Amino acid sequence: MARASTTSDAFNAVAEPRRREILTYLAGTERPVGEIVSALGLEQPSVSKHLRVLRNVGLVRMRCHGRQKLYRTNAEAIRPLHDWAATFERYWQHQLNRVKELAESTVHQSSADSNAAPKPTPNPKEKR
Repeated sequence: MARASTTSDAFNAVAEPRRREILTYLAGTERPVGEIVSALGLEQPSVSKHLRVLRNVGLVRMRCHGRQKLYRTNAEAIRPLHDWAATFERYWQHQLNRVKELAESTVHQSSADSNAAPKPTPNPKEKR
């Protein structure tokens, strides 16, 4: 079975770590290319290439403002990625519940220990 091109499939597009970085950075707000370059410490041609791939698969949208190109994420196109990952949420939830239970039992134990009467400390000058 042939692998889908990164320019036609959102899952393959986000398989590239730098593209995921760019998507994460764009999640907050619309940003110009130069800001993405500066913030992520990548070369401008590399950022432009990754943005082109993300745009081709629909994960980001671009608009021009004067000579500047502004990019933002496309929530509708990201939804299939989210829905697929949500399939595995039960595994994460199970682990999170275990961590929560352990933390709560630790807190209860600490609280019980601090409420107990303090033990007398031995006087080092006394003979045993």
